[in-house]
Amino acid sequence: MIEPACIRNFCIIAHIDHGKSTLADRFIEKAHLIDSRKLQDQMLDNMDIERERGITIKSQAISLPYIAKDGKTYMLNLVDTPGHVDFSYEVSRAIAACEGAVLVIDATQGVEAQTLSNMYMALEHDLEIIPVINKIDMASADIEGVRGQINKDLGLEGESALAVSAKLGIGIDELCEAIVERIPPPNGVAENPLQALIFDSHYDPYRGAIVHLRLKEGSIRKGMHIRLMSTGAIHEVEEVGHFRMALSPAEELSAGEVGYCIAGIKTVKEVRVGDTLTDYENPCKTALPGFREVKPVVFSSIYPMDSSDYEELRDSLEKLVLNDASLIFEKDHSLALGFGFRCGFLGLLHLEVVQERLEREYGQSIIMTAPSVRYRVIFKDGSTLYIDNPSDYPDPSRIESVEEPYIKAEIITPVDYVGNIISLCVGKRGSQESFLHLDEKRVELVFEMPLAEVLFDFYDKLKSTSRGYASFDYEVTGYRLTDVVKLDFLINGEPVDALSMLVYRPNAYDRARIVCERLRRNIPRQQFKIPIQGSIGSQIIARETVNPVRKDVLAKCYGGDITRKRKLLEKQKEGKKKLKTIGNVELGKEVFLSVLRASEEEDR
Repeated sequence: MIEPACIRNFCIIAHIDHGKSTLADRFIEKAHLIDSRKLQDQMLDNMDIERERGITIKSQAISLPYIAKDGKTYMLNLVDTPGHVDFSYEVSRAIAACEGAVLVIDATQGVEAQTLSNMYMALEHDLEIIPVINKIDMASADIEGVRGQINKDLGLEGESALAVSAKLGIGIDELCEAIVERIPPPNGVAENPLQALIFDSHYDPYRGAIVHLRLKEGSIRKGMHIRLMSTGAIHEVEEVGHFRMALSPAEELSAGEVGYCIAGIKTVKEVRVGDTLTDYENPCKTALPGFREVKPVVFSSIYPMDSSDYEELRDSLEKLVLNDASLIFEKDHSLALGFGFRCGFLGLLHLEVVQERLEREYGQSIIMTAPSVRYRVIFKDGSTLYIDNPSDYPDPSRIESVEEPYIKAEIITPVDYVGNIISLCVGKRGSQESFLHLDEKRVELVFEMPLAEVLFDFYDKLKSTSRGYASFDYEVTGYRLTDVVKLDFLINGEPVDALSMLVYRPNAYDRARIVCERLRRNIPRQQFKIPIQGSIGSQIIARETVNPVRKDVLAKCYGGDITRKRKLLEKQKEGKKKLKTIGNVELGKEVFLSVLRASEEEDR
């Protein structure tokens, strides 16, 4: 067993793409946990999507033995955290499991939006912060400029920041020594009642949910009966151990250590991130602070391309939920697309990751409806209803008011692009809260804006407007009054529920016109004229027409009286009129895909 004085628990926090996972690779290499021939980039990212996109989706933990200059062997427990704003709750729990944080800043980009928000999160948990300037090997690196930003923007000592290159391994030895010297050892007494923070979990098909723990007090060993404090569930411990490149069993874990626990828990849903785990027979008095239920903010329906694949899609979603406790789903039905599932996601990146995993890991061909947020509807009788599905929208005559979720968006951008970014945010119904010059080259803008406006193309437009230099971070602040209407689409007079959407009233006309035009281009022509209409209630606000396939009935008339030609044309006209009343328009899945998958970038 390692003495608490020789344990250092730390995490790596940074803005997206500043080199967290590459730095973690160098720590693993330094600890000789894996043969040098088997080393590869992003060792802690075990999903193909993480490697391809260069992002961390699931936080990982690993224990690294390190022999310091004083000759002692220290155990460095590293928790690698996701950088994307969708997974900020996971970051906060990982931070709560540590005493120190390595704050990585890109030498070419400087301090960005999530650098600030992650640092504030670390300060809230009273962590010792070690600023690290990464990518010093790059030609455009400005080390002294970044030191100035650390002094001014972060309020940390820029001179104490370590300059490293995670890619080339420069400065890693100095960083390891700084972790040992600057980060305090954990508190906690092994003899106290067990009090452990669950900061993550993952699923093993043979052993069930494997719980990731940070022991604050007490100890845990095989055979103990443990209790999860939020649910009251009781389980018997089958195995405990440390994280190496693979799970490494141990006799026991004691106060201050980071490790795992296997206790026959069937699903990841039973293990809630941020919950406190304690001894059933000798429980701790209070749970650790900061636990909250993770609530989805973006909703979309998923349907199989072929309705016969419904059962297979359900099985795939159930397997995915075993690994991703933040994904929720329930049965859904559409007249146009058949049976499917209504899913809730933490954000747009989470939605994209789930979609990609279903298609690649489980071989599913799916259609996803346009993402929407959860609205709060207040009725005239004072009752309240939360809706995220347009088909659940109640009769407008019963509604007193509707509220939508708002976010506080922080944008850090070079001065050159300020005008364009303000125009973009105002166009998305944003109201400016603050405008702060960080230095002569960079500005911090804070806007309050509806979450629904950020869902589609805001991030892409922000990057193209600022040529990739602006950084963006947001948090949901609450609900505000809005003017929302349900936009329906009728094809040949029949409403198509899968295309319905909830939109801000002033934007309804533009949205209806765009969708009607797209439907006209993609619906195949029939023997009769097909009207495509966008409506709010009984009011038609946009219309397009798919012209019929016309047979030339006059081809056989060569010469002769004009009345004969008129008679044939009238007969054809009557036939088309009759067809229109009895004919059905079959909408192929590609029609829905063209409307739902096309980005709003095309629309403008």
